[in-house]
Amino acid sequence: MTGDWLGPVMFALVFALIFAGYPVAFSLGGTALVFAAIGVQAGYFDWSLLYAFPERVFGVMSNYVLLAVPFFIFMGTMLERSRLAEDLLYTIGTLFGPLRGGLALAVVFVGTLLAAATGVVGASVVAMGMISLPIMTRYGYSKELSAGVIMASGTLGQIIPPSVVLVVLGDQLGVSVGKLFVGALVPGLMLSGLFALYVAIVAWVFPRAAPALPGGEHHESLGALLGSVVRVMLPPLVLILLVLGGIFVGLATPTEAGALGAVGAMALAAANRRLTWSALLGTMQETMRLTAMVVFLLIGSTAFTLVFRGVWGDVWIDRLLTNLPGGLIGLLVVTNLAVFVLGFFIDFFEIAFIVLPLLVPAARALGVDGERMVWFGVMLAMNLQTSFLTPPFGFSLFYLRGVAPPSLTTAQIYRGALPFIAIQLVALVLVILFPGLVTR
Repeated sequence: MTGDWLGPVMFALVFALIFAGYPVAFSLGGTALVFAAIGVQAGYFDWSLLYAFPERVFGVMSNYVLLAVPFFIFMGTMLERSRLAEDLLYTIGTLFGPLRGGLALAVVFVGTLLAAATGVVGASVVAMGMISLPIMTRYGYSKELSAGVIMASGTLGQIIPPSVVLVVLGDQLGVSVGKLFVGALVPGLMLSGLFALYVAIVAWVFPRAAPALPGGEHHESLGALLGSVVRVMLPPLVLILLVLGGIFVGLATPTEAGALGAVGAMALAAANRRLTWSALLGTMQETMRLTAMVVFLLIGSTAFTLVFRGVWGDVWIDRLLTNLPGGLIGLLVVTNLAVFVLGFFIDFFEIAFIVLPLLVPAARALGVDGERMVWFGVMLAMNLQTSFLTPPFGFSLFYLRGVAPPSLTTAQIYRGALPFIAIQLVALVLVILFPGLVTR
C-alpha cells in the first residue's frame, strides 16, 4: 500500500474543519501537524522536512510585496474614518438625483471612486448602506435594487486597483502586482459600467422601482452644485492618480505607492480637520487586525502546503488537473467552478491561500505563464469577488444586514444580490473569452 491516500484525505479534512467553523489558520496548521505525524508513522513522511518551515515563515515575514497589504488597508480605513464616503454620496447623490434611477447610479459611481481610493469592502458597504439606503427607501426605490446596488458597488474595491486581493494574488501566483493592477483596471471599470447599465435598464423598464427625486429636493444652482462636486471629488482623485499613476508608469512599486497612499490619506483627513487621535488609533487597530489575520493565514497555509507536498499531495493535484478533458479549457472550467462554489462558504483570503498554490503548477504545466498568468490572476480576482455577494456567507450581505433597518428583510437582501452575482459572472466570462481586456 502506498501513501497516495494521504493527500486527498488531508485536503478533505481541512475543508471539513473550515466548514465546521474552526479558524482557518489553525485548521490548516493543525491538519498539517496531524498528517505529518500520520505520515511519519506510516513511513511516508520524514520529520526533517519540517526543518524548512521556519525558513518559509521568515520568508513570509520579510516579503516586501506583502508589505503593501497593511499600507493599502491603512489608506482605505483612514479615508473611511475621515468620512470621505459621506461627502461623496451626499454631493453626487444630489447631482444624479433628478434622473430616474439617479440615486442608484450615484451609488455605483461613488462605489467605483471608493474602490480606487480605499479598496475596503466593509467600509464602503457600511457607509453607503447607512447614508443611501434610508434615502432610497424614503423615495420609493425597490428594496431589492437598493440593497443589491449598495452591496455590489461596495465589492468593486476587490477588482479595481489598488486592491488587497490583487496584492495577495500577485504573491501567490508569482507575478508582478503592478502588472495585475494594470491588467485589472479595464475589467474593473467594465464591471462598474455593467452595474450602471443594469440600474439604467431597471429604471427604464420598471420606473416605479427607481424613481427620480422630486424637483423640490434640489435647492442649489447647477453651478454651485458642480463646484461642490469638484471640491469633494478632486482630493481623492488626486490621491488615486498619485498612487496608481506611480505604479502604472513604473516610478514606484505597489509597496512604495501604498506607503504614499497611507501618508496621503492622513494628509487628506488633516486638510478636512478630521485627523483625530480616535480616528488614527481606530485606523491602526483595524490595520493591525486585518494584517495579523493575513499573516496567520499565510503561516497556516505554509505549514499545510509543506506537509501536503511531503505526502505527495501536490503530485495528486497536478495529475488530476493536467489530465482533465480539454486541457487548459478543462482546467479553467474546473478552477472557476471550484472557486465560485467555495466562495459560498469561505472568504477570498482562505481560497487564495489554500487553493491557489495547488492550481498554479497545473496552470504553468498547461502553458499559462508570463502575460497569460497576469490574465489568469485577474480572472481569479473577478471570480473571487463574487464570494462577497454569494449567500449564505457573503461578507457584503452581513455588512449591509448590520446597518439595514428591520423593514429590509434578509430574504430581500439575498434577492437583491442575485442579479449582481449574474452580472459578475457575465464579466468573468468576458475576461475569459477576451484576454485582451487584461493583456492589451
